[in-house]
Amino acid sequence: MVPVSFAPFSFAGEDWHIVDGRALYWPRERTLLVADLHLEKASWYAKAGQPLPPYDSRETLERVAGAIRATGARRVFTLGDNFHDGEGPERLEPHARGMLDALTRAVDWVWVTGNHDEKDGLRRAPGGTQVEELDVGGMLLRHRTVPGETRPELSGHFHPRLQVSIRGRRIVRPCAVAAGAKMILPAFGALTAGMDAADPAIRAALRPALQADAIVPAAGRLLRFPLWSAAA
Repeated sequence: MVPVSFAPFSFAGEDWHIVDGRALYWPRERTLLVADLHLEKASWYAKAGQPLPPYDSRETLERVAGAIRATGARRVFTLGDNFHDGEGPERLEPHARGMLDALTRAVDWVWVTGNHDEKDGLRRAPGGTQVEELDVGGMLLRHRTVPGETRPELSGHFHPRLQVSIRGRRIVRPCAVAAGAKMILPAFGALTAGMDAADPAIRAALRPALQADAIVPAAGRLLRFPLWSAAA
């Protein structure tokens, strides 16, 4: 079993851990948060004539299972774009379907819907409860951040990645983006691309934040990279 890494930090007056660089664990609530699973993305591409190995859902769900075991989470909130399309739940092969069924039985599983999730599509997935967004302990959980929102908020959607050059080598890593009381989580799915964390679309979505940092775990601690500030 591959060891799961943890990086503790504080955000919006709460203690958190980034788990394996992509998930967020909330100890007070014993809750694991993951964004943008995009389950069955490979089968969607295959249906469109671009065959890919059909194991992305298995890998993604194995990651979720590992994070649950490592943290002892009692609840899982997914922050939208859970399947890559509305027919994704029906394309789950038996092994992945069994994994998802076991996970949604083991914990209190809540699907927060995203733009890739059709209104009734998640009802065909095994287990879990479907909501558009919710407030947990004063923390708003939704798929896409709402510009102008001033309350503490966690979201996904943008798949942020940090791109830096170190000694002439270009390094790209999934990252969280923190701006005031808002945080955008990296995509958790095994087959997800990403957007530059400094992209103007992310900056616009986080307005009126005056500054933002990319957060990347490294060796059990967090590194912060400034993305923009009011003076930029």
